[in-house]
Amino acid sequence: MRPLTPRRIALICAGLGAILFAVVVVSLRVGAYPISVTDIAMTLLRGAIHHWDNIPPDYSNVIFQIRLPRIALGILVGAALSVSGGSFQALLRNPLADPYVLGVSSGAALGAIISLAWFPHQVWTMQAFAFLGALVTIAAVYFLGRRGGQLDSTTLLLAGIITASFLSAVIMFLMTTISGRELRGMAFWLMGDLSSPPEIELRYLYPILLIAIGAIYTTSSDLNLILTGEQEAHHLGVNVARVKLVVYVGASLLTGLAVSVSGAIGYVGLLVPHVIRMIFGSDHRLLIPASALGGAIAVALADTLARTIVAPTELPVGAMTAAIGAPVFIYLLKRRLA
Repeated sequence: MRPLTPRRIALICAGLGAILFAVVVVSLRVGAYPISVTDIAMTLLRGAIHHWDNIPPDYSNVIFQIRLPRIALGILVGAALSVSGGSFQALLRNPLADPYVLGVSSGAALGAIISLAWFPHQVWTMQAFAFLGALVTIAAVYFLGRRGGQLDSTTLLLAGIITASFLSAVIMFLMTTISGRELRGMAFWLMGDLSSPPEIELRYLYPILLIAIGAIYTTSSDLNLILTGEQEAHHLGVNVARVKLVVYVGASLLTGLAVSVSGAIGYVGLLVPHVIRMIFGSDHRLLIPASALGGAIAVALADTLARTIVAPTELPVGAMTAAIGAPVFIYLLKRRLA
């Protein structure tokens, strides 16, 4: 593996950024109402310089009201879940850890549902409750996963699966108290839904995403040392307690943010960091930003498939990621336990 330099990190991220741009163009182009690349470019250009009178109303509605917000939401959710999964895997030293498997997504979903039930018209309460739900869940899984004062990978994984199962049962119980029409919408949301724009506009959510990813990135060199063991990292001068606090709070915030606007989209946080690690290595100075871009690509692409393969009907994007992710997860689990 070639040595990791700032120039190499920038080149790899630029390459992934180019792939993301291509996926965005394809996602804007395809759908029940296809639009040519030339028309997309002209519509975006006229919109950027505010020449709205020269844009056909159909193009304006499809691009600016439907597809572009949906793609932007997919990029946010994919980046948040991937960075969250990659940082959990490093801190817990378990390659199978991710927000979905550990039950953190279920905890965030439960928090969001409680917020909807108690404070249906309050701004930010859904994001705040989802964050608290994620934080409490990862704390519970962490303590359940310890044996003899040490973190055991297999016990941790089982604790996460059991916690996710329990939280899903609680969510199902709460859903039985909801009326029929609202129940259908909530069930679709829980399977991963990018079709509904968030109540809080994306321009307020993106700064939170960047701050949380930036905070986790400041621990990237320390995470490289923690992979060798907490005691070894401590002897090498790493403040392990501070790293844990930053990663747990940052990753829980990212998971809560993603789940509150899109529902529980599984396997993105598990598979994307794995693929990035297999291709570029496990140095977190590259793994974290590359996972953010890779997750954005994965969710934007999965959502494009979800709304086109059975058009005009749409599939939940979570169903698409689960159909791909579940077999890969079983393969990784068998490799891990072999």
